[in-house]
Amino acid sequence: MNRRLFPQLISAALCLVLAPFAAHSQENLPRMVSIPAGTFHMGSGGWALDYDEAPIHTVTLTGDFLMSATPVTNAQYEEFRPSHKQMRGQEWGLSTGDDEAVVLVSWEDAMDYCRWLSSRTGKNYRLPTEAEWEYACRAGTYTLYYTGDGLEGAAERHQETSRDLVTVSLEVGKGRPNAFGLFDMHGLVEEWCLDWYGMYPGRGVVNPEGPSEGLYKVTRGGSHNTPSSFLRSASRMAAIPGDLNCQIGFRVVQSDVALSYTNEGSSPFPFEGGEGRVSQKKVKWDSFAWKDPSGKGKVRSKDGAVFMEPIPFVVRPTDGTPLYRHNHQPSVTFCDNGDMLAVWFSCEAESGREMVVLSSRLRRGSSSWEEASLFFKVPDRNMTGSAISHLPDGTLLHMNGVAGSGDWQNLALVARTSRDNGATWSDPRIVEGKHYKRHQVISGTITLSDGTILQCCDAGPGGNDGTSVHLSEDGGQSWYDPYDGVSQMPFVGGGVTLREGDSGPSIGGIHAGVVELSDGSLMALGRGNPVIAQDGPFKGKARMPLSISTDRGRTWTYRSSPFPPIDGGQRLVLLRLREGPIMLASFTDHPQRTPEAERGMEFTRGDGSTYRGYGMYVALSYDEGKSWPEVKLLSDGRPRFLDGGAWTGFFEADSTHSEPRGYLCGTQSPDGMIHILSSRIHYRFNLDWIKN
Repeated sequence: MNRRLFPQLISAALCLVLAPFAAHSQENLPRMVSIPAGTFHMGSGGWALDYDEAPIHTVTLTGDFLMSATPVTNAQYEEFRPSHKQMRGQEWGLSTGDDEAVVLVSWEDAMDYCRWLSSRTGKNYRLPTEAEWEYACRAGTYTLYYTGDGLEGAAERHQETSRDLVTVSLEVGKGRPNAFGLFDMHGLVEEWCLDWYGMYPGRGVVNPEGPSEGLYKVTRGGSHNTPSSFLRSASRMAAIPGDLNCQIGFRVVQSDVALSYTNEGSSPFPFEGGEGRVSQKKVKWDSFAWKDPSGKGKVRSKDGAVFMEPIPFVVRPTDGTPLYRHNHQPSVTFCDNGDMLAVWFSCEAESGREMVVLSSRLRRGSSSWEEASLFFKVPDRNMTGSAISHLPDGTLLHMNGVAGSGDWQNLALVARTSRDNGATWSDPRIVEGKHYKRHQVISGTITLSDGTILQCCDAGPGGNDGTSVHLSEDGGQSWYDPYDGVSQMPFVGGGVTLREGDSGPSIGGIHAGVVELSDGSLMALGRGNPVIAQDGPFKGKARMPLSISTDRGRTWTYRSSPFPPIDGGQRLVLLRLREGPIMLASFTDHPQRTPEAERGMEFTRGDGSTYRGYGMYVALSYDEGKSWPEVKLLSDGRPRFLDGGAWTGFFEADSTHSEPRGYLCGTQSPDGMIHILSSRIHYRFNLDWIKN
């Protein structure tokens, strides 16, 4: 720390004694305190999940500046934007009082306030740079917090991740200030900074402002309902600039110092693809144009039936891309250049902030998937739920959930598009911004007959919370939930077990697949919420719920399907094949939770004999889901020992056993090949193989 700092530390302390803190200054503007110029060491060792805090580097701030003593309050912000008062307490009842930190403000909202404040006072107000924020927070310290290596009790506001956020007071100025006279630097609310998020420079810098462009804006300080490790002075987070949530607010600085960009790059890891690496030649799809695993030629058979060797699509990267132990929830689509593109999340814990969305590409004519690479990551945010799809005009659409904190319940819905076969992607747009339920994205995006795009999302975090749908009628530009009466109840269809004829605002079962029927209605199958069959061969038994909507997904009516329910670590696929039939891919039972006597299903061989099979199967309906005459175990009979990854692990497959569980996704490429991905394995077959 620069030596000229110490007299000003004493001065700041005297000011605190002689002029007690008051929440409301004249005209209800923020009270500013002086921060002296100086040099400090910014960052931390960057261990493990804190990689972006390294390298430690020197930062020199050449001029004194003023910073608001607390985050901007509701009363202060509403001097500028009175309409914001209607937003108080909208998420979890947080921030209702005049003297509580304002939340539900985007980065641009915060900048607008700074511009208004500058115009009103004739002084230059802006958001703090990330370097100014850390310098001011540390106030001469290098401990984890300015209070030492632990937080004081008064600064703690439920410092742990909770699915349902705990309502705490966000009143400013209640704890002990730091040596500069700043309050609430640790954990009241995250605070928007001026900078785009980027990597730290490996050199000393003067008055830095981060990169000149980027995707995410830095937030600092952590917030309520956040583990204390994210509240450290060095901790960095970021958010999409348009994000509005109850854990982000801001404070302001007044300064005339000229800033300079560091331009070290906006990502710590290389992104997938690039114009030079991804072919832009549009292919003419022909039947079964896929090489066998040996690479010796195309796969064909005399009767037209094709089943290819299962191959892994999760391939360990060698370039530093983070691949965690848990890889799950995939989605897959085809590209106009003939490639296949898969995405999935990778994490240590499904409620963790380390979660990243990775991708891999199976190039046209290749026999193996490429190494995993980073596809999408908002720093220090949970990223649960991805879907990737091919729209009729050739655009690739990526939908993802982005959390405000570290659990998969409180998610905003984000969209990106690619018009170059996934080589580059548009900036992420928040298309449904409320951080709550009904936004956990599920693979299986479809385009309806009138061009409307339908996206499924889990309606809540529980195993029986059902599935919501979201619609776009303008090619993905805007989205809405057709159930316009959304409350804070994720699923109101009648509880865990449904009854024939019940109805509700969500599909029965989570992780649902949806198809459009010939009469324009929607049909869905899902996991959980079993329906007890009232008649037929399964009378009295729990069956997978079948949901029908005749009003574009606003309400759903439930009945039993002929299929057994599925459970943890399992997800089904429901597809309308190009040839016309509807195809289901699911599981005969759950290997740990289904009673032994109820495990397996009866399958019929080509010669008419039957056998009991276990694991993944496919079924076909030719009459819009009324009957399913063809059901086949997803195995060609060859003995294999495979690693299913995620919750599946290792298993043996043979003539009566296939993969026992996995999170399935699927698509059918224009050559007729059906692609089913489990949590790690890629299966390829065609309609003739199912029928034969």
